[in-house]
Amino acid sequence: MVFCLMSIIVFLFIGCEVQRPTSDVQYTPHTRAFTLITIPLLVKESATTFDFLHKDFAKGGVLHGKEVYTFSPDHLTVYQGDTVNLTIVNPEDDGHTFTLKDFNVNLALSPQATTRGNFVANKVGTFTFYCDMAPHMPFMSGQLIVLPDSSGASS
Repeated sequence: MVFCLMSIIVFLFIGCEVQRPTSDVQYTPHTRAFTLITIPLLVKESATTFDFLHKDFAKGGVLHGKEVYTFSPDHLTVYQGDTVNLTIVNPEDDGHTFTLKDFNVNLALSPQATTRGNFVANKVGTFTFYCDMAPHMPFMSGQLIVLPDSSGASS
């Protein structure tokens, strides 16, 4: 009896047409708004709080002449064709840049200011954005992930 019932269920399932997404579905690009903040992780002033940093920031130390900042968030994900609107807040007294060469973006981030910019994510892939100020490299960076527009069509 159980075998007979299972056979009927399998027969009905096989007989049903499985609906698949059509390739005619087109993705409509969106405008994506992101707010990023520049955040100091390790700066020379931290050496007064954390003794182990004296050696690191001293001449010949691994952080000599550098400071460790980051963007928060440091990963952005969009779909191909999306317009990306950026608002970047820099509460610090150091200037920065937001550089994303693959999309010809290079924003100067003045100290204690908010900067806005935008671009169209017209290429698929993973792209690095960073601050191009020498003391902040290579630490201050992040990634823009641009997914194919076909991935967004069903969402």
